Amino acid sequence: MQNSEYQFVSRLQDKSTCEEAFRELIATYKERLYWHIRGITKDHDDSDDILQNTFLKIYRNIDQFKGDSKLYSWMYRIATNESITFLNKKAKRMKISSEELQNQIIDNLESDVYFEGTEIQLKLQRAIATLPDKQQQVFNMKYFEELKYREMSEILETSEGALKASYHHAVKKIEEFLKNN
Repeated sequence: MQNSEYQFVSRLQDKSTCEEAFRELIATYKERLYWHIRGITKDHDDSDDILQNTFLKIYRNIDQFKGDSKLYSWMYRIATNESITFLNKKAKRMKISSEELQNQIIDNLESDVYFEGTEIQLKLQRAIATLPDKQQQVFNMKYFEELKYREMSEILETSEGALKASYHHAVKKIEEFLKNN
């Protein structure tokens, strides 16, 4: 952990400076985390709710952050887990499978006022939805968020080699889907 990040984390963990530091944290990271969450959920309102839950969890657990990874990687992992938990609960509440929920989410994209995609982007989202969860995450992180494998490795706690393989398989499946649909 770099010195400036170490100082920032210290401010977040210190009761006398935590509120101001936390406001800085939100201002710095809310947009990046929102778009990461949005990439998983595809829904603006759900993403806003999950983002709030993510920041609440970060605030409550900042004392457990040990600096083994970058602060952003730790927050990203929390946002990812919150998103997946949210979707699983939503599917359970609706009494449908995760795959059915994914398909429903993609269908709803067409009527989402916040989605500005073209037909090909919608087709790409449908293709991504057919991937296993891990491949979806890796593809979204690499393709849309342009993260390096090193960063993804830290966030997902997976080797760079495994991530490269997941991305390769995801791309092949997406190409196959787009060719056949």
